[in-house]
Amino acid sequence: MSRAAALFVLFICAMLSLAAPLQGNSTTLVSRVTHTGRGTWYDPSGSEGNCGYWDSDSEPVVAIGIGRYNANHGANCNQWVEITNTANGKTAYGKTRDSCESCDTSSLDMSPALFKEISTLATGEITISWHFMAAGWSP
Repeated sequence: MSRAAALFVLFICAMLSLAAPLQGNSTTLVSRVTHTGRGTWYDPSGSEGNCGYWDSDSEPVVAIGIGRYNANHGANCNQWVEITNTANGKTAYGKTRDSCESCDTSSLDMSPALFKEISTLATGEITISWHFMAAGWSP
């Protein structure tokens, strides 16, 4: 075999080894479920949320429906949620810190600061789409 052919084979082998998947370097994809429901606001100040934290109305916090909270035993506490107002397309992020007695599993109750990022408090109730962000994610 000629020297040029040997170098070409060596080059091809090097390129193939770079293209091979690395062992132990896999990425786990998490299925994201987008919910559509009712978005409302509440004042979290003055009481401890179900997640065990005291928050104020100026923090971007959210309460999930009590059915969802109970079904996962509060596992979503401190998990961020991406919320979009379906009427105007505005998006905001809130941290799960409480449960909402009057919310179904597709609805969220937001602090005033969070609600104002996507609507006005005077609106009171809006249609939203939302999903949990990956555990450990923060804006």
